[in-house]
Amino acid sequence: MGSYDGPMAPSYHRLGEVPPKRHMAFRAPDARLYEEEVVGLEGFGGRYSILYHRFAPTRVTKVAEADPLPAPPRPSPDTTLRHHLLRTAATGPGDGDELANRAVILWNADIRLAVSAFSGVESSRVTRNGGADELHFVHEGGGRLDTVFGVLDYRAGDYVMIPKGTTHRWRPAQPTNRHFVIETPGAVRLPRRYQNSEGQLLEHAPYWERDFRRPTELLANDDATPTDVWVRVGDRTAVYTLDHDPFDVVGWDGHLYPYAFAISDFEPISGRQHQPPPVHQTFELDNAVVCSFCPRRLDDGTDVITAPYNHANLDSDEVLYYVSGEFFSRRGIEAGALTYHPRGIPHGPAPGVAEKSIGQTHTEELAVMVDTFHPMQLAAAADAYDDPAYPTSWTAG
Repeated sequence: MGSYDGPMAPSYHRLGEVPPKRHMAFRAPDARLYEEEVVGLEGFGGRYSILYHRFAPTRVTKVAEADPLPAPPRPSPDTTLRHHLLRTAATGPGDGDELANRAVILWNADIRLAVSAFSGVESSRVTRNGGADELHFVHEGGGRLDTVFGVLDYRAGDYVMIPKGTTHRWRPAQPTNRHFVIETPGAVRLPRRYQNSEGQLLEHAPYWERDFRRPTELLANDDATPTDVWVRVGDRTAVYTLDHDPFDVVGWDGHLYPYAFAISDFEPISGRQHQPPPVHQTFELDNAVVCSFCPRRLDDGTDVITAPYNHANLDSDEVLYYVSGEFFSRRGIEAGALTYHPRGIPHGPAPGVAEKSIGQTHTEELAVMVDTFHPMQLAAAADAYDDPAYPTSWTAG
């Protein structure tokens, strides 16, 4: 599943003031020339947006190396090929911001999966991931995300997609915040099969353009106060000191920008028999997919087993992050837990669940699933959460 030139965001968008044509003089009321910046993918052949700044984004007064945040993942010493249950909810919020409390628990060359539990802070650091798109599932908390593209309000239950190269700052409004974070050096995309040849979402897609929330207002700061920006690319981090506030954009347009999508706006699909996970797909990445398991009407054929069947993913690893409700295929798994099922090993419903599921009409489960088409590596940071009894839990009564 390589890259393709499908929509990165729901549609073209424009906010603030932009000139009638690209690459032409565009001036402030005092005749000062606004600074144009093109941010784009795949060289000059992919999706892009054009931003207009009060100050040139290249105005840097100092660059200092910094310890990488989050810490680069190290392999877990447990190399046993087995299923894992990671009870990440046991970790309370740490002091500081989202990035300082982010811990990578699984990774490969295409993707990093992390959890971040952090306390509300009045002023989190300004950061820019220059090497990866970030998709945050906001499990707890809410607030606003300040970006060069404008302000994006977010709340619990939102996916927040931040394209690579987006300077941003989290401003949580709650004392407890918990994110499930997906990073990819490729791109987070809407699945191609949900779109027509023009990139418009189809009638049978599980969401529509109107479900995606874009930045609503520009910050457009005209402030020459020096500002530190934590710039990350891969496992390298540096602090760039600008001679101005980077949230100075007065207008932009294009197809590359941050957005929020509420998992509650995903429209589940059911049928006469149990529907496989692809009907829950929400996003596509290079060599990975993200799915949303939402409260829904269950399959209603006669004598149908509505619980998931036993299955062995032969070409993908499966990660399931439990959000809320009663995930009826498994017992004893709390919100905030995460299961990791490597390829080639069967897994399925707990004993007795298949029989009990016959005739059930609804489920209130809420979960986020990530399937990766290259093997994942368990990180040492995951060891603190691991429940060693999980691989033999299918024999429990």
